[in-house]
This record gives sequence, C-alpha cells and structure tokens, in this order.
Amino acid sequence: MEPLELVDTETQPAPSDRKLNATVAITVALLATFMGICKVKDDNINQSMQQAQANRVDHWAFYQARNVREEVAKATVVQLKLAAAGRSGAEQANYQDAIKQYEALAQEQGRKKAESRVDAENDQKTYDAANFRDDQFDLSDALLAIAISLLAVTALTQLWALYFVGLVPTAFGVLMGLSGL
Repeated sequence: MEPLELVDTETQPAPSDRKLNATVAITVALLATFMGICKVKDDNINQSMQQAQANRVDHWAFYQARNVREEVAKATVVQLKLAAAGRSGAEQANYQDAIKQYEALAQEQGRKKAESRVDAENDQKTYDAANFRDDQFDLSDALLAIAISLLAVTALTQLWALYFVGLVPTAFGVLMGLSGL
C-alpha cells in the first residue's frame, strides 16, 4: 500500500462515526434553534418584569403622596376646628364649610391611597409571576448549554454513550423551556 493511501483511509471517519457526527450536528442545530426561540420569549418576560417593577414603584410613590395629602387635610381640619371655636355665628358657618371641604378631601385621598396600595401589590404579583417564568428560561438555558458542551465532547471522542449522557440535560432543558413558553 502506498503511504498516501494509508493517510486517506485513516483520515476518513468510519460510517458509524459519520452517523454520530451527523446526529450530534442535528441535535445541536435543533437545540440552538430552540434556545433562540426561548431567548425571544425570555426577553419579552424581562421587559414585562421591568414594566411591573416600574409600575410598582410608581404606585407606591402615589400611595405616599396620597398619604401626605390626607394627613395635611386632616391637620387642616383640626386647625380649622380650633380656629372656629371662638368665632361668631357668621364666621362659624364659613369655618364649617371649609372643614367639610377638607374632610371630603381627606376621605378622597384615603380612598385613592387604598387604590394605589392595591395597584402596587398587584404589580408585585405580576412581577413575581413573570420572575418564576424567567427562572424557567434561565434554567433551560443553563441545561442546554451543558448539553451542547457534552455534545461537542461527543463529536471529539466519538462515543455514543456520551451522546446519550448529553441527552439528559437536553431533555430537562427542553422541558424547562417548554414550561416557560
């Protein structure tokens, strides 16, 4: 046998090796595609989480503002009642009108404060629900990265057993990705 013939036969993979390489290549391509789809959905969930967080902060800020307004209105009512105590009948009527206006304002701010609190708590629930789904995508991404690494080693070592070991994180990664979707 010629030396060149020896080189040519040794560098060409055996048919079973070609089949393993093709299987690994197809698996990696499918996993990369699946990871890309999951990444799009994960990014959308991250945007939703950021929006929920911003809304929560805004609603708590409104809650605090309503609380301050309510307390100022209540303090004004007390001041007006104290000021009205020593006044004549005509002046008393003016004070009573002002007291009613500030009592109504305090009640309105108290009602709006409660609404802001409910909105902020709902925003937190929205954030928590989105965070749970985001965690599923993160776990999927990590497991599929491990699977792709194992498949790369499989292509180098040409061991079918390692391919099947790589299918374990693949299965769990796909399961977590589908759960997130």
